Amino acid sequence: MQNTMKVAVMRDIGKIEIEERPVPVPLEEEVLIRIKSVGVCGSDVHYFTEGRIGDYVVKPPFVLGHECSGEVVEVGSKVKTLRPGDRVTMEPGIPCGKCEFCRSGRYNLCPDVVFWATPPIDGTFCEYVTHPASFTYRIGEGVSFEEAALVEPLSVGFYAVRRSGIEPGQSALVLGSGPIGLVTLLVLLARGVGRVFTVDIYALRLEKARELGAAEVANAREVDVVEWVKELTGGKGVDVVFETAGSVATTQQTTEVVKRGGKVVLVGLPSQSRIDYDIIKVIDKELDVLGIFRYANTYPGCVDLLNSGKVNLKALITHRFSLEETQKALEFAHQNKAESVKVVVNVD
Repeated sequence: MQNTMKVAVMRDIGKIEIEERPVPVPLEEEVLIRIKSVGVCGSDVHYFTEGRIGDYVVKPPFVLGHECSGEVVEVGSKVKTLRPGDRVTMEPGIPCGKCEFCRSGRYNLCPDVVFWATPPIDGTFCEYVTHPASFTYRIGEGVSFEEAALVEPLSVGFYAVRRSGIEPGQSALVLGSGPIGLVTLLVLLARGVGRVFTVDIYALRLEKARELGAAEVANAREVDVVEWVKELTGGKGVDVVFETAGSVATTQQTTEVVKRGGKVVLVGLPSQSRIDYDIIKVIDKELDVLGIFRYANTYPGCVDLLNSGKVNLKALITHRFSLEETQKALEFAHQNKAESVKVVVNVD
């Protein structure tokens, strides 16, 4: 096997260069994986265009990318669950396994988690990575590497829906029909929730939502969303609202569209940390407001959904680029939200 690999390295804000680096060597409980596909996440775009997200600041050189899949090419001496040739998807966050959050099963809250493409940890826009076998999951032969890379965003929707406790027969509103909004829709439908309404400002994304099975869709530029929801629910509001757009306006809207005794699930990250929020409505309606941070214990369930064909992740992919075109991929995802849903970099 070759000793060096190509890596798309962020050298400065808005600047990616292809470099040669040594192929990493797996430790005894790790596997070496040849990367096949990497999804472009909104966080990658933020780091690429702004150099930071909150307190996480990029210090170049840095490698982006964390939604990925690949093929195992080598295993460590203690790895028994995987072997060379296995087609896999990888959970990008590795917790410490020792803190109170890890011990209680909420390892997404581990303060010492090591997460790909979150400074200072390099990501996966490269040809090879090493990864713990325990966070590497085999995928079915009928699943493409592009689909397998999207298990990561699917996990966000899976975790949000699971945390909400929504049941078949209830109604849901998904604010935002980008990749996270659409995977949330897919998980809701797979869970048996038939009345799922979606909102966005881009026609292409609403078309995707309708194609995937949304009961009703609305363009927030054309309709009053609050009045639209009231019409659909007999004036009551939905049982659960999922905010995935990460905008101040939609976050504020959540208390208006949810029914009394309902639930608000906050998935998206607004551009500002402090906003006006109608706490009186939260109290008066006795709402449960849930925050979602990444996910925990979701990958096995998501892989099962994907392997069984119960979710259509392929429909989310609108544009593809090569590893050498990583800069173009990031620029395209940033500049063409109205024309794209999920951009994927195919490494091999």
